[in-house]
Amino acid sequence: MIKILIDADTGIDDSLAILHALKNPDMRVMGISTGCGNTTATQAAENTLRLIALAQPEYDVPVVVGAQQPLMRKWDGPVYHIHGDNGIGNAELAPSKQTLLNEEAEDFIYRIAKENSGELVLITLGRLTNIALTLRKYPDLVRHVKKLVMMGGTVYAPGNVGPNAEANVHGDPEAADEVFLSEIPITLVGLDVTMRTRLNAQHIAHLQQFCREDCRGIAEYLDTAMIFYRNFNRIQDGAVGDCPVHDPLAVLVAAYPDLVVTQKMKARVECSGDYSTGRIVVDQRLHGIEANYVEMCLEVDGVKAVGKLLSVFCHNFYSNSK
Repeated sequence: MIKILIDADTGIDDSLAILHALKNPDMRVMGISTGCGNTTATQAAENTLRLIALAQPEYDVPVVVGAQQPLMRKWDGPVYHIHGDNGIGNAELAPSKQTLLNEEAEDFIYRIAKENSGELVLITLGRLTNIALTLRKYPDLVRHVKKLVMMGGTVYAPGNVGPNAEANVHGDPEAADEVFLSEIPITLVGLDVTMRTRLNAQHIAHLQQFCREDCRGIAEYLDTAMIFYRNFNRIQDGAVGDCPVHDPLAVLVAAYPDLVVTQKMKARVECSGDYSTGRIVVDQRLHGIEANYVEMCLEVDGVKAVGKLLSVFCHNFYSNSK
C-alpha cells in the first residue's frame, strides 16, 4: 500500500482521480490540499469534502485550502465552460459534515511528509503552487518525499492552452520550474499519455450497471459530471463520446508504474514568450542546460489504465468491458 497526499484544483477529472484513490485498497490518502485552477481553491476544497463523504472511506482524510493565486501571476478565474459553475460539472453532491483543517497548506504538506518520511508520494493534479510554496518554507521537504507524480505538461504532444503548453504548467510556470529545480524525484504524466487514455460513455454505462452497491452514488455522480466533460471535449477536440483521462492517470501511475513507458530527461519550464510560456523544455545533450532529470511518461496502455481506473468501483470491470 502506498501513502499519498493529493494536491488538487478539484474539477471533474480531479474528482474521478480522488474517488479512485479513496476506493483503491492499494492506496492510503493521507490528506488533500487544494489550489486555484479549474475553480477557486475554496470551491475545490468544498468539492473535495463532498467527494470524501460520497466515497465514505474507512479512515479520516484531512483537507486544507491552499493557494488562491499563482506565485507571480494573476489568475484568470475558474474555467466554467470546462468544469461547470461548481467545478464538478454542475452535479449536485450532498454537503459534508467534515470541516476543513485550520492549517496553512505549506505547513500541512510538510507535516504529513515528515510524519511519513520516505514513504509519502505527492500527487499533484493542478498547478504546482502549493508545492513550490512548501519548498520555499521547508527546503528539507525533499528529504521526506519519496517522489512527486504530477499531471501536467507535454513533451511531444500538442498543448491544450498553447502550441506546446499544458494548462497546469502554463497556469503557474514559475512554480513548476522551481519544483523541477528541487531534488524531489518527479514523474511527469502529461498530454503525451493522458490524451491517449480515453474514457467513453460506454464505460460509464457499464459502471452504472455493474458497480458495487457501495459505489452506486459514485456511478450516478460520474454519469452526470462526465456528460458535461465529454461535451466540452467534443467542442474543443472534436471528441465523439469520450474524453481524455488526465488527472486519474497520474493517480494510476503512482500506484501502477508499469502502465507507462518513461524516459528520464533534463527539463526546465519556459516562463516567458508569447507562444511558449509553460512549455516543458527538455535537453538531451551531453552537456545541457542547468536542470534536473524528470521522468517523462511517453507511452501508455490506455485500455488497461481505464480498466484499472474503474475496477475499484465495479467487480471485474476490465474483463467485462471493451
